[in-house]
Amino acid sequence: MTSLPAALTIVPPTHPLVGRVSPPGSKSITNRALLLAALATGTSRLTGALKSKDTTLMAAALRQMGVAVDEPDATTFVVTSSGQLQQPEGPLFLGNAGTATRFLTAAVATVQGEVVVDGDAEMRVRPIGPLVTALQSLGVDATSPTGCPPVIVRGNGSFGSGRVEIDAGLSSQYVSALLMAAPLGNGPIEVALTGTEIGARGYVDLTLAAMRSFGADVEQLNAGTWLVKPTGYKATDFHIEPDASAATYLWAAEVLTGGEIDLGVAPDAFSQPDAAAQAVIAQFPNMPPVIDGSQMQDAVPTLAVLAAFNNNPVRFVGIANLRVKETDRTKAVATELSRILPGLGTEEGDDLLVASDPDLGRKLAQRNETTRIETYHDHRIAMSFALAGLRIPGITILDPACTGKTYPEYWNMLESLGVELKPAN
Repeated sequence: MTSLPAALTIVPPTHPLVGRVSPPGSKSITNRALLLAALATGTSRLTGALKSKDTTLMAAALRQMGVAVDEPDATTFVVTSSGQLQQPEGPLFLGNAGTATRFLTAAVATVQGEVVVDGDAEMRVRPIGPLVTALQSLGVDATSPTGCPPVIVRGNGSFGSGRVEIDAGLSSQYVSALLMAAPLGNGPIEVALTGTEIGARGYVDLTLAAMRSFGADVEQLNAGTWLVKPTGYKATDFHIEPDASAATYLWAAEVLTGGEIDLGVAPDAFSQPDAAAQAVIAQFPNMPPVIDGSQMQDAVPTLAVLAAFNNNPVRFVGIANLRVKETDRTKAVATELSRILPGLGTEEGDDLLVASDPDLGRKLAQRNETTRIETYHDHRIAMSFALAGLRIPGITILDPACTGKTYPEYWNMLESLGVELKPAN
């Protein structure tokens, strides 16, 4: 679609979705690679990258700090840096990009001077206090009066040394932020979890792999402790794999329509934790009655919408962290499922319960009503609930442009598979 209306209605296809779709590059890996390239000395070429709202905000912030970020084509960044971030003239505005905000909050401690890391209204209610506390323990002058952005960091050109402890129960991004900045310390830095809980540990593994590609020396001392040596980073050419979170929508669309969609990459070729969702999706319509979403958090909205058509009800557990994403995703998913059919989605503590009905599409087709899905400016709510429209007539997605945060071509992708989209008022 050349331009997106305020709302889109999905027309359920009468045929299986069949075709070849290349998912966009991984947002998580792209923003890690952009930062590491900016902290490295020399020129790095990042291929297979995602160009979306979140990565555009990261690139713009790096440019504010004296890093040259060129974009020779639609999937490449060429990053040239001295290895030292410079003090920007104004605050770094990062919208609602969680990775960019958390990662830069730690990295700007290496700037000589004051840096303000800020975001939009949604970001200003997303917690960052544990990361600020950890930075303070390293001797970094960092403050966040509300426990959320904006964060004021007064750097002295280095990241310190010693041991830093972090409570990663709310987000693994706090750990990744500290790890990526640690090679710029005055001496070795030991990064340790204060407990065993960590949101989506697989993303820390992504961070470590990217760091090592840029020359970092990291040793894992035990399950919750890493020793990072003060090596700095070296520029390198780095290829970014496709986005596993984006792939979940395609895997779900395939089973919902009995189709066959070739992604050009096997599920076991992904290193991102959300790829684990494919094994659950493959069990549809007999997905398990309890699904632990702790290590595939961004896939939970996809799985929850799919669960609405399952043969048995599904309870999602281990998803407390979904409440501090771009929106409270547990509440949002429950609310919008129940907008489709009262009681279809409910919250029980931090769990999400989906009252599955394999005949849901046929029953609601008889109702001949429009269901307007509120997306809360959250790309994952928009993309996952569009899947419901593959079986239920009248599903209308409000603010469809919010998918530009991570998957700008999402609606074009559905159309390429033969899904009809109609502008709605």
